[in-house]
Amino acid sequence: MIDLLLTAATTAAQGLGGPSEIWGHIVSDFSNITEPAAMAAFLQVLLIDLVLAGDNAIVVGALAAGLPPEQRRKVILIGVLAALVLRIAFALVVTQLLQIVGLIFIGGLLLAWVAWKMWRELREGAHSAGSPEVAGDEHSGLKPAKSFAGAAWAVAIADVSMSLDNVLAVAGAARDHPGIMIVGLIVAVALMGLAANIIAKYIERYRWIAYFGLAVIVYVAVKMIYDGWVDPSVGLGTLLG
Repeated sequence: MIDLLLTAATTAAQGLGGPSEIWGHIVSDFSNITEPAAMAAFLQVLLIDLVLAGDNAIVVGALAAGLPPEQRRKVILIGVLAALVLRIAFALVVTQLLQIVGLIFIGGLLLAWVAWKMWRELREGAHSAGSPEVAGDEHSGLKPAKSFAGAAWAVAIADVSMSLDNVLAVAGAARDHPGIMIVGLIVAVALMGLAANIIAKYIERYRWIAYFGLAVIVYVAVKMIYDGWVDPSVGLGTLLG
């Protein structure tokens, strides 16, 4: 697990230069962490990581709930490992893509869609079968898969979507603070691998955490849409001006 986290640290930051440059970004941002903009970005990233890591665990547990115990544990393990790998891969891709004109705007729209889906899930609060290994997944409203292959496939598809959501939100929240973005992406991987189930339990118990996290995601989405239009270097509006 430690090796995987170190790989995440290196891979997520490849687009920001060599090790010395990466460390320089981190030192620069965290030496100024008391500044309002840096502190706000850091807190946004932490809350996004917490909420989306818990949501990931709940979805994986719900999809695996209909399987026998041994198969269920295997599917949950597959889901966690896939989420780790995908977050690392998407971190590299997203940090590169956000430099392309118009893609911050598109990313903001995608994140707004994520917020809408999350709002619907929180409001509906449907009940379904849950896995004993994961706290809170019995309220997901998701139907469990009927076979090991079906569950593994459903979890893989869900992981792709949720990992992209997580990385996109973190990159959008800390785009002007690369050091915070790097640390945030590492934290996202660490939480998914080490504490997702614990987070899911607390989010289920204290629903206000999920609503607060949703508000932050909405804010980041709106900011990305705005910046993605007016930014002089990568804004979509530059193509029409």
